[in-house]
Amino acid sequence: MTDTASKTHLTRGQVEDLHRWWRAANYLSVGQIYLRDNPLLKEPLAKEHVKKRLLGHWGTTTGLNFIYAHLNRAIVDRDQAMLFVTGPGHGGPANVANAYLEGTYSEIYTRFGDDEASLRELFRQFSYPGGIPSHAAPETPGSISEGGELGYSLAHAFGAAFDNPDLVVACVVGDGEAETGPLATSWQSTAFLEAARDGAVLPILHLNGYKIANPTVLARRPEEQVRKYFEGLGWAPRFVTVTDPSAQPQAHRDFAEALDDCLDAIAAIQTRAREAESAGERPRDSVPEPWPMIVFRSPKGWTGPAVVDGKPVEGTWRAHQVPLNEIHENPEHLAELEAWMRSYRPEELFTHDGARSPELASLAPSGNRRMSATPYANGGRILRDLKLPATEAHMIPVEAPGVVRAGAMTKLGGWMREVIRANPDNFRLFGPDETASNRLQDVYEVTDKVWQERIEDVDEHLARAGRVMEVLSEHLCQGWLEGYLLTGRHGVFTSYEAFVHIVDSMFNQHAKWLKVHRELPWRMPVASLTYLLSSHVWQQDHNGFSHQDPGFIDHVVNKKAEVVRVYLPVDANTLVSTMDHCLRSRDYVNVVVAGKALSLQWFSPAEAELHCARGIGILEFAGNEAPGEEPDVVLGCAGDVPTGEAIAAAQILRRDLPDLKVRVVNAVDLMRLQDEREHPHGLPDREFDALFTKDKPIVFAYHGYPWLIHRLTYRRTNHGNLHVRGYVEEGTTTTPFDMAMLNRIDRFHLAIDVLDRVPGLALRHAGLRQRYMDELAEARSATREFGEDSAEIRDWTLGPR
Repeated sequence: MTDTASKTHLTRGQVEDLHRWWRAANYLSVGQIYLRDNPLLKEPLAKEHVKKRLLGHWGTTTGLNFIYAHLNRAIVDRDQAMLFVTGPGHGGPANVANAYLEGTYSEIYTRFGDDEASLRELFRQFSYPGGIPSHAAPETPGSISEGGELGYSLAHAFGAAFDNPDLVVACVVGDGEAETGPLATSWQSTAFLEAARDGAVLPILHLNGYKIANPTVLARRPEEQVRKYFEGLGWAPRFVTVTDPSAQPQAHRDFAEALDDCLDAIAAIQTRAREAESAGERPRDSVPEPWPMIVFRSPKGWTGPAVVDGKPVEGTWRAHQVPLNEIHENPEHLAELEAWMRSYRPEELFTHDGARSPELASLAPSGNRRMSATPYANGGRILRDLKLPATEAHMIPVEAPGVVRAGAMTKLGGWMREVIRANPDNFRLFGPDETASNRLQDVYEVTDKVWQERIEDVDEHLARAGRVMEVLSEHLCQGWLEGYLLTGRHGVFTSYEAFVHIVDSMFNQHAKWLKVHRELPWRMPVASLTYLLSSHVWQQDHNGFSHQDPGFIDHVVNKKAEVVRVYLPVDANTLVSTMDHCLRSRDYVNVVVAGKALSLQWFSPAEAELHCARGIGILEFAGNEAPGEEPDVVLGCAGDVPTGEAIAAAQILRRDLPDLKVRVVNAVDLMRLQDEREHPHGLPDREFDALFTKDKPIVFAYHGYPWLIHRLTYRRTNHGNLHVRGYVEEGTTTTPFDMAMLNRIDRFHLAIDVLDRVPGLALRHAGLRQRYMDELAEARSATREFGEDSAEIRDWTLGPR
């Protein structure tokens, strides 16, 4: 049953063609889950033909195959560019089956042809040691969303649609997936989709009723409630309901009507928007037209075994994974499997030699119109390099280190303004309502925040078109950006440092995707995902303990070394240089952490470029070394605030202990600390030892949790002499220097550490140690009395040597 206004009337031949493709895809899907031999059932099925470990998810697969068949018909009829996003990606057999039927699979993996041996290998490899995964993984042609962890498909789909005006993204949303938080908020993405310049997303909410062992919420809701829910979110749902699983021709007719109606509605919305654009922007007090979507109710495990061992399977949760188990032990199950597979009449779908029948092969779209071959699903094929402005023009002249103060993020905002100006259709800035808060407001000189809902007079920088995407959902920002990058564009995700943890799991999935993607020669490199984290742990002007957590870095470095990069620029010039590098990179996840407050500047433009290129180096202006001699102690540092405190500590020691040889080493590329055998950026042991010595004390001030530095350096010769200060979960709404004191990364604690670690100093200079403790007490007392750091701390500069 359908409730569309479409006039589509399929001929009997069209229905037969749709059914033929669906049968073939279902047959290949079941074969992948079960068989290792006898792919055409030329002989009676024996247990030796069946895998011993049966893995896969049948329940959603048949619905995916049904939808795919119908999308292909629409693609051919309309010559429509379309991308298929699989929310229930555990139905991976469907994606592989359709890629095989379209001929893409054998084009990419040339060991496959169009014959019986290829079918045998296709079946055998699925969820098999040395084979392919069970999900819509990177190995699957046409996929940009694995769907292993549910919830991200619709955000990926919108990311793919942005700035791709000719593209329709068909996104299948599973009803279990629809219960997740990220997916629930993704329905609001229409508030950011510009019909005049973007493509369209066609969600197909597949209500097959069940998750692994429970019913789904939306499937149990009455249709009218579901309709009102989606209408309230700005959608115009079309319902297709399969009430009789055996009435498959009618199901094809109903779905075809709904699909054509939706595609006609999308075309009409876009035509009106694009014609109106020439007459000026849509009125500020108007609301966007509702976009079409399909709510498709069909039985879970449709066309599979209806009853197994006397218990209902088709249309129940029992169909979720493998409906027939114990094939090797249970002859009845083996016979049921054979009957099930023969019900698709494979002899009509494939020749005796295993080739696709001419009638079947002719149904696939051609070339890049095939969803498994579309360049949108292999974004590196269409990726254009960014036109990046010269960095030096956006850097600060620094004649002497530690004298000039500037805001690093503010200077970066000017550079990113020019990035946006030069790349108006393939770069976007994503963030949760924090672009101006993170001091990037200069971008609003050339663009706005895109917004399709009502705009009121009090609103600032909202417009129907814009390159800034702000929504108070880190999940949406991450999902949009992933979809945008994987379809061949560029972007940056800017966030408060503490709250980027919200997307920890999404980062996991993207890093895993990139790890595999990089190993596949047919997947072209894509732009890196770059996190720009500010409002960091060491300075929270309006917020306290809840906003103080630098642990995202720890989470990131757990992933494969070839994928992750972590940068801690120390001033404006190193930040601009670092971001220039990140936006030129490919196939990485870059994490850049920078403060937004005014801070001292250490490097001239040329020095900043050189220091960032090295990634780590001695700050000669800060230390007190004797030429040709080893230092007595090394002050290491990483991060803007810890670096400033380490430099201040070195100055104090130079004043009070002028004969003490102090070396200051800064790491702007954190992974330089790791062994070269562990990370591509890692320093060789000889270079690390040259910087940090083989046997002298190292006091290291670090931006984040101190144990990470120990993890990265555990192989190093001098690791036993390494003493790290960092964030130790002490925080509140307080002054910047009080935060440093609470966590013992301040200049006085660092100087005391040096006294304690360098042999003999503590005994000879007990009075100096006491003086530093007194200065700590005075600094803390000033914050309690006056509510701010003392002028001596607040206005400190390095000054001449």
